[in-house]
Amino acid sequence: MNLSTDHRSNFESSNINTHVSSAIIFYGFASEAHTEPTVESEIFKALERAKLLVGSRKEACYSRCGRTDKGVSATGQVISLFLRSNIKDAGLDVVDKESEIDYVKVLNRILPRDIRVIGWCPVAADFLARFSCLGREYKYLFWKGDLDILEMQKAASKFIGEHDYRNFCKMDAANVSNYRRQITDLNISAYDQRTNYDELWAITIKGSAFLWHQVRCMVAVLFLIGQGLESPCIVDSLLDITKTPRKPQYKMAPELPLILRSCLFDEVNFTCSSDAGQALIEHLKDEYHQYMLQAAIFRETFSCLSVPEPNSFEPRHKKRNHIPLMSRQTEPSYEERVAKVKTKSVLHNVLVIQHQGPIF
Repeated sequence: MNLSTDHRSNFESSNINTHVSSAIIFYGFASEAHTEPTVESEIFKALERAKLLVGSRKEACYSRCGRTDKGVSATGQVISLFLRSNIKDAGLDVVDKESEIDYVKVLNRILPRDIRVIGWCPVAADFLARFSCLGREYKYLFWKGDLDILEMQKAASKFIGEHDYRNFCKMDAANVSNYRRQITDLNISAYDQRTNYDELWAITIKGSAFLWHQVRCMVAVLFLIGQGLESPCIVDSLLDITKTPRKPQYKMAPELPLILRSCLFDEVNFTCSSDAGQALIEHLKDEYHQYMLQAAIFRETFSCLSVPEPNSFEPRHKKRNHIPLMSRQTEPSYEERVAKVKTKSVLHNVLVIQHQGPIF
C-alpha cells in the first residue's frame, strides 16, 4: 500500500449510541478529559491503527460537523481531516477513487460495531466540516400516546425562521455570545411504525446550526404542549427575550430518541466501494435483526402477563401538579452569566499576579 501522498478527506459516519447491555455506551461524540470511550476517540484509534493519520491530530486539521451528547445517535455525522493517500499530486476533479485507499473498508474492519464509516470524499484543503456545513437535520422519535399532535404542530410552526434561542438551550456564556439561530423546517409526522396500542411519530428539525441541547429543549416544550400542560403561545413567550430574559427551569427531552440525521454541504458527494458498501449493508441488516429479536423477546413477555395491555385511549400523562413555565424559577440571564465569567477571570488574574514573586 502506497502511503506516500497526503490529501484532505471528508468522511460521513454513522454512530449508534445505545443503552443495550451488549453494546458499547459512548460518552457522546467529542473527546473530553477522563470520559472514554467516545465516538471520536474510537475513530482516532482506528485511524492510528490503520496508519492513515498525517502527523498529529492538530496537524491533520481535524474538524467535526457537530457533537452529539451521550445517548444521542447519528446517521449522518461528518468529519474532515488530512489522511494518507495513494493518489499523488491530483486535483479534486481528477481523483481516481478506484485507485484510492478503500477508507470505508479499512476503518470499518477496526471500528467498534456501533460506529460505521459510510462514505468518503476528497475536498479542498481549506474545507472544515464544521464551518463548511450549510445545514443540519435532526430527527426525534416518540410514541404518540395521548399527545395532541395538532397543538404541537401549531407550536412547531412558531419556531420557523431566525430567533434567539437562549431559552431553548444550555447556555455557554463563556464561549457563545450569539444565540440567534435559523430553523428552516420543523415537521411532525407519523413514522409508519406502530404497536397494538401506540404509534411511533417523528419530529424533524432542519436548520443552519444549533446550540447546545437546543433540539432537546425545543422537543421538551412541544411535549408539554402536546400534553395540554402549556399553550402553543408559550413558544412566543420563550422566544421573546425582552419579555423572558431568563430561561424557566424545565427538564430536557430524553437523549435516546434523538438522531443527527444528516449534514448538508455544497458539491460534496460521498463514495463507497461496492465491496465496502455490501459489507456495510450486511452489517446494518445484522444489527437491525438483533434489535428486532430483542424487541420480540419483550413482546413475548407481554403475552405472559396476566394484566391487560394498556388502553390506547387512556391518558398516560398526568396533568396534576404542573407548574406553568412562566411561573417557575428561572436560570441566570446571559448578562448575569457573562458578569460572573468576567469576575472569575479578574480573580484568576489577581491570583496569578500574587504568585509571580519568589516564594520563601
